[in-house]
Amino acid sequence: MSAPGDGSKRPARLFTPDFLTELFQNPLDPGYADAAARRRLDPASGSGWRGASARAVAVVVVAAVGFLFAVAYRETMADEPSRSQARAALIAQIKQREAETDAMTARAARLREEVGRQRDAALSGSQAARLRNLEAGTGLGRVRGDGVVVKLADAAVQDDGAVNGDSAAGPSRVIYSDLQKVANDLWASGAEAIAINGQRLTATSTIRSAGAAILVDFRPVTSPYEVSAIGPRSLRDRFDDSRSAYLMRRVARDTGLSFEVRRAEDLTLPAAPEPRLRYAQPSVSPSPSPAGSGAVGSSGAGSSGPGSSSRPSGGVR
Repeated sequence: MSAPGDGSKRPARLFTPDFLTELFQNPLDPGYADAAARRRLDPASGSGWRGASARAVAVVVVAAVGFLFAVAYRETMADEPSRSQARAALIAQIKQREAETDAMTARAARLREEVGRQRDAALSGSQAARLRNLEAGTGLGRVRGDGVVVKLADAAVQDDGAVNGDSAAGPSRVIYSDLQKVANDLWASGAEAIAINGQRLTATSTIRSAGAAILVDFRPVTSPYEVSAIGPRSLRDRFDDSRSAYLMRRVARDTGLSFEVRRAEDLTLPAAPEPRLRYAQPSVSPSPSPAGSGAVGSSGAGSSGPGSSSRPSGGVR
């Protein structure tokens, strides 16, 4: 022990830094610091065969990737004319077939009218009138009269080409179930004849979807959709109070699609095509089949026939 005033100094007290203090004071690992110091002292040490080989490999990889991109781009551009030509040929073929179908449909309508005139001339007046009334009621005859027109259209397309997004009320385009609901409520409101975009509805008509397309009796219809109905004067008011009219007004408000109901005078609805009638015929082999074996053509619980088709896709509201 030293006496006071002997000039000796008391040793300084040392504090061990904690982990965070050490981390902030020395953020670089000692090994990395030593390597950086060696490179500063000898700059040529980092440019050995390893660095040269790494750079060579990098150059080779970049060249190979660039070559592959160039080949892929060349192949794509080489196939583009053939794809465009095939697409144009398909579009031209579709338009040609549509024109031929329309021409044949118009010719069939003219022939039907000629057959009707010849038939009326051969029958008596009362019989011809009764037959015309039956044709009008079943959709096989052209009809004229006053009624309503229900117009539905998809939502407007935005400037960038996109359609307004779907909402909780459903998609912003007209779907097949919308046309089904409108047609059913028009029948329930007293309509006597209905046509969708010129396609006359009958007791065997179907409104279905095939992808994004809507088919009426297997013929495509596009937006805007006009559902024309001939019926009594109260048809408009009764349809306005229907469930489908209420639903479509709400959907139009929420999604942006168009829905309009208006009265129309002197509507002309075309006749539906002649149906394909099927007649029952006796079995080719009248002998009963053995027990436990299913007869040919028999339908079980899991079979599906023309009248038991599954629900088509396309969405519902």
